[in-house]
Amino acid sequence: MSKPAKPSTSSDPASAKPDYRSTLNLPDTPFPMRGDLPKREPAWVKEWEEKRLYRKLRYARLGAPKFVLHDGPPYANGQIHIGHAVNKILKDMIVKARQLKGLDAQYIPGWDCHGLPIENAIEKLHGRNLPRDAMQAKSRAFATEQIALQMADFKRLGVLGQWDHPYKTMDFVNEAAEIRAFKRVMERGFVYRGLKPVYWCFDCGSSLAEFEIEYQDKKSTTLDVGFECAEPDKLAAAFGVPALTQPAYAVIWTTTAWTIPANQALNLNPELDYALVQTQRGLLVLAASLVEQCLARYELSGQVLATVRGEKLGLIQFKHPLYDVDAGYRRLSPVYLADYATAEDGTGIVHSAPAYGVEDFNSCVAHGMKYEDILNPVQGNGSYAADFALFGGLNIWKAVPIIIDALRSAGRLFATHEITHSYPHCWRHKTPVIYRAAAQWFVRMDEGEGIFTKDKAPQTLRQMALAAIEQTHFYPENGKARLRDMIANRPDWCISRQRSWGVPLPFLLDVDSGEPHPRTPQIIDLAADVVEDGGIEAWSKLSVADILQRIGDKSDPARWSKSNDILEVWFDSGTTHTTVLKVSHPGAGHENGPEADLYLEGHDQHRGWFHSSLLTACAMYGRAPYLGLLTHGFTVDGQGRKMSKSLGNIVAPQTISEKLGAEIIRLWCAATDYSGDLGIDDKILARVVDAYRRIRNTLRFLLANVSDFDLATDAVPDEELLEIDRYALARAAELQADFLAHYEKYEFHPVVAKLQVYCSEDLGAFYLDVLKDRLYTTAPKSHARRSAQTALHQITHAMLRWMAPFLSFTAEEAWKVFGDSESIFLETYSSLRAPDGALLAKWARIRAIRDLVNKEIEALRTAGQVGSSLQATLRLTAAADDHALLASLGDDLKFVFITSSAELVPGDTLQIEVHPSTDAKCERCWHYRADVGHDPDHPTLCGRCTSNLFGAGEPRKVA
Repeated sequence: MSKPAKPSTSSDPASAKPDYRSTLNLPDTPFPMRGDLPKREPAWVKEWEEKRLYRKLRYARLGAPKFVLHDGPPYANGQIHIGHAVNKILKDMIVKARQLKGLDAQYIPGWDCHGLPIENAIEKLHGRNLPRDAMQAKSRAFATEQIALQMADFKRLGVLGQWDHPYKTMDFVNEAAEIRAFKRVMERGFVYRGLKPVYWCFDCGSSLAEFEIEYQDKKSTTLDVGFECAEPDKLAAAFGVPALTQPAYAVIWTTTAWTIPANQALNLNPELDYALVQTQRGLLVLAASLVEQCLARYELSGQVLATVRGEKLGLIQFKHPLYDVDAGYRRLSPVYLADYATAEDGTGIVHSAPAYGVEDFNSCVAHGMKYEDILNPVQGNGSYAADFALFGGLNIWKAVPIIIDALRSAGRLFATHEITHSYPHCWRHKTPVIYRAAAQWFVRMDEGEGIFTKDKAPQTLRQMALAAIEQTHFYPENGKARLRDMIANRPDWCISRQRSWGVPLPFLLDVDSGEPHPRTPQIIDLAADVVEDGGIEAWSKLSVADILQRIGDKSDPARWSKSNDILEVWFDSGTTHTTVLKVSHPGAGHENGPEADLYLEGHDQHRGWFHSSLLTACAMYGRAPYLGLLTHGFTVDGQGRKMSKSLGNIVAPQTISEKLGAEIIRLWCAATDYSGDLGIDDKILARVVDAYRRIRNTLRFLLANVSDFDLATDAVPDEELLEIDRYALARAAELQADFLAHYEKYEFHPVVAKLQVYCSEDLGAFYLDVLKDRLYTTAPKSHARRSAQTALHQITHAMLRWMAPFLSFTAEEAWKVFGDSESIFLETYSSLRAPDGALLAKWARIRAIRDLVNKEIEALRTAGQVGSSLQATLRLTAAADDHALLASLGDDLKFVFITSSAELVPGDTLQIEVHPSTDAKCERCWHYRADVGHDPDHPTLCGRCTSNLFGAGEPRKVA
């Protein structure tokens, strides 16, 4: 048996006192106590990049089952914020956890590059009204710069991915693939062109999709406006009265005064009762159930002359309220019957401006109104057309008080009030939007005819999408209902935008009819080929004549106009399941079935990327592009407030990385329940730093105590391990099964919480505490010490893998000291023996008794009677079951309780007695023993230490 080195003596011959400390097996490791993360992390990032670690990870898993987490592209505009960091770190942790499981877990980072925000940035830098070619060139250059900046920040966070070949929606191959994806959606019968009211943002200067709308409170002015009846005889007959003795008015209530000038009809509900009410201001037509509150609002008294069902009032004509003010309003508004007119509020009568409301539009068209007859005076910039009567050139919001004054002067205003109500706003600009009729391209949700259908889908898009949702796993589960409700209730998808920087909708349209060229499929193929060679800029430069010449059409170019519309950016990102995973990065997705295992984004993406990806995949393939959807909350401060410059509560990931290290951001992200909002501030980060230190210190202890251990020559077989070592491994195996189950469900905060408890309680407060004596005082190569090191070696291996997904820098740093491969991420989870349930139960009870003993020792310590627990003597009286349990520990009982002596006696109940020891303290092991000084050559040592140093060594059986 190997012996510790002979104790050295002092250099002073007179004292010649042995240095017994030098005989201890004190821990040693180059793994530093201080992480010094801000300085060390950039070196790891650089090394991973220089050694092309991500590529080596792919080779290591070549042929293994795939796990595909498809990256939802951040927008290539502006510095990343803490929300971006959360998103990318969560993705990185999941991918790394699956990589360590042994799967081929690829991660292709990507960027959304087209669209309005970049155009806005270019306009701020270079002014408005840039030529299309200049806008596209400058936008591409700007996006390229932004991607480089964001990529550097993402790498700094420790995110591993294919950074040398990310995907960008503006890459020529992706732009071309998107055009081909659009063609597939068209061939399946879902694409049509129509005039419909769509959300319109004046700041964007373009239509918006449902995905781009959010609701915020808005102050509006309500109006009750009277429309004078133009056919009093018909109205009298409908109400069954002989004649009208006063002018009669159908009174409407609205919150959008700006739509009144464009009124073209009135809507009444055929099933509601309407009253003819005599008042000081004439006869009023109102919903019968609302008469009392309407008169109160108008400060009028009145008498109901008659009531009639709404169906009797259909097609009766009323005059526009400004009919007598200006010739431009000398038109009539017929009554169209519609179910959406209700008596819940207002007057029960809805005024209809078909250009500015979907229901109004549908009602008017259903009653025979032609598209060309629909009034649409509001321009894309939010102002009425210059030649529009009375209000030409005015911004619609600024025109509201002027319209009200005009109605009041005309005697048609019955009441007006200010209210605050929920109103649609632009997601980007946070400004109010309107519905505005415009000729747009749509993807149809329900039955209907599409253009150039070749392979019609067997179901509607809504039916397929709802069915696909039922086949999708949601994390958390409540995301399912949210997405399902959105799909169930959404209108057709407007996919066209009136911008320059984006993938073209490559149509030639007949100048007179607006119909697309009969050889449109061939034109789309041409556009895809042109774009694949030279980007969208190449298509923009082609003239109508060029296009006709290339498809072999000899018709007059003047007959056709080239569409300048682009596909909205949600179509860009929504088709990346194909444009990226099948085209630009072939092999990155699953070949059959859903392309990705998981999409992961903030919960706002139920109406964004999750939504558009589902619709495009269902339109193209009849299924979802993902097996699972995971959502996370938004970042807020410690008080739950949104981050804003005005509050001064913004926490920048760059600042944290420079001050504390990106590892702290990663640990905070992992430790937080991302299913809700993620709170972060200096106090929260301080707690994360403390948690990091505990984990790092535990890891350092493990590394330091196996520094002289060689697995090939020093390992002790499992069956020969001391019992407490087998228990420690069983506990580690139990914990690993728990951790991997959490990882399987994409859960990290329980892992971090349990890992901290494991480090502080299972290891720090128990196993490592018990182990120190054996590790330090027994012979370096003794069975007792090697048994402990064998267990520690396995625990260290396991723990580094557990923490690698979130503490990536620290795990890699430790692996350089401990491991035998190039990177921890090339490894797989440890193969620990299945936990022994009986052993775990036995030691759980022993630990419970030990906790009780520690309380008694602490009482002595508080009273000043002992210092360390080794200064105490222990007497345990135990009933049969506990006695048998404790007796099995034999002479090692004292080591488990870390007392210098322990006596066990049988009894009826558990009784604990602790007393200060009266024995001398061994200078080397610090135990208080009666045999200290038994060897005159070593008068300050106990028998244990002389045996471990000079004899056969102390026998250890259990602990």
